Amino acid sequence: MNHNFQQQKVMLNGLSFNLVCAGEEKAPLVILLHGFPECWLTWKDQIQPLVDAGYRVIAPDQRGYNLTDKPKSLDDYRIDVLATDVEAIREYAGCDTFHLVGHDWGAAVAWWYGIHYSNKLRSLTVINVPHPITFTKTLKTSMRQLLKSWYMFFFQLPKLPEALMTLRNFKQLQKGLIHSANTGTFDNELLSQLLTAWKQPGAITGMLNWYRAAFRRPIRASNLSVTCPTRILWGEKDIALSKEMAQLSTQYCEDVELTYYPDGTHWLTHDHPKRVATEIIRFCDAH
Repeated sequence: MNHNFQQQKVMLNGLSFNLVCAGEEKAPLVILLHGFPECWLTWKDQIQPLVDAGYRVIAPDQRGYNLTDKPKSLDDYRIDVLATDVEAIREYAGCDTFHLVGHDWGAAVAWWYGIHYSNKLRSLTVINVPHPITFTKTLKTSMRQLLKSWYMFFFQLPKLPEALMTLRNFKQLQKGLIHSANTGTFDNELLSQLLTAWKQPGAITGMLNWYRAAFRRPIRASNLSVTCPTRILWGEKDIALSKEMAQLSTQYCEDVELTYYPDGTHWLTHDHPKRVATEIIRFCDAH
């Protein structure tokens, strides 16, 4: 870990969260939300550039992941509950407004936070996950996307996903990352660090419970527009999410920019670490 990063264990929403923090306390705040199956390491190459650009960064291990607590009830993984974790981090940081960036499930939480807490956001950046309405509609109308999302349905099964994912030292989980990424994106060092996170007690079930809660504890809302400045970054080689959903997501945003990465995969922060850092900084600087 970079010597400028600090890990803090903080009680938020009744759970112990592991927060990776960097930067000056009085600097503008950027919260970085990782997704499945990573942890704060999603942002290992973006934290220091953000700090060097004058920002304060908090990158949590989200609930169910790595060194953060892993509640057992599916109700504790509903998207509205996950968004309250972000609000709790903002309150802990003592900032009225901040910049929010999310990837994968972190982007899904970021969308939800942007919808319901837009007045708290100076900017919203989402990476390779569509607006929730876009995803729901596309899943219902596109057989291609339905087939791409097969794993979400598999994750609904009890115990079997955990058994297969942990088999032979998490071999299938490692293969899934390597085969869905550009060559060399997940090197041995990063995989070793992720392996340590996956081996935390209850971590695999905690990670899967995000998917299970999404299917079994769906949340309805009438107004799902995002009013804060929004930036969508999208790797076109994502094998799980169709790139058409990026453009479709823009209709739910009042102020939006969309940037495609033709040679980027789902793992954009690792594929193009410097460019992604530059894009995030530029957008934050503008707002």
